[in-house]
Amino acid sequence: MITITVNGQERRFEGDEDTPLLWALREDLGLTGTKFGCGAGLCGACTVHVDGEAMRACQIPVNMAQGRSITTIEGLTPAEGLHAVQAAWVAAQVPQCGYCQPGMIMAVAALLKGNPRPDTAAIHAGVTNLCRCGTYPRIVAAIGQLVKPA
Repeated sequence: MITITVNGQERRFEGDEDTPLLWALREDLGLTGTKFGCGAGLCGACTVHVDGEAMRACQIPVNMAQGRSITTIEGLTPAEGLHAVQAAWVAAQVPQCGYCQPGMIMAVAALLKGNPRPDTAAIHAGVTNLCRCGTYPRIVAAIGQLVKPA
């Protein structure tokens, strides 16, 4: 049995310790906000924060999550209201189909936490998630709402 900390709570996982964290979150812990996309760490639909860093949950064995703090999209949202990135998403009308959005929001939240004033190059380097609907201009607009001028 493995104990992992997810969204501030200790949770127990009794399956195969080589199971990707994505499946432990979705299937065993019922946190379905983290999405399965490509399963190869390319699309970013499964992005979560591991000790505050954006990582692809499909590429992390659950045993590697032991002793680390995992935050999913469910844990990003404060008890009341929306996280600032989520509010910017709504204001910029980013989502279309919405499937990739939890991972995208997690990637942007981590980017802005580490770099509150990213330029366009830093945004492209820090958010490598894929959106098949092509909402990238809206994503950049939403990030622009969050970046305060120097």
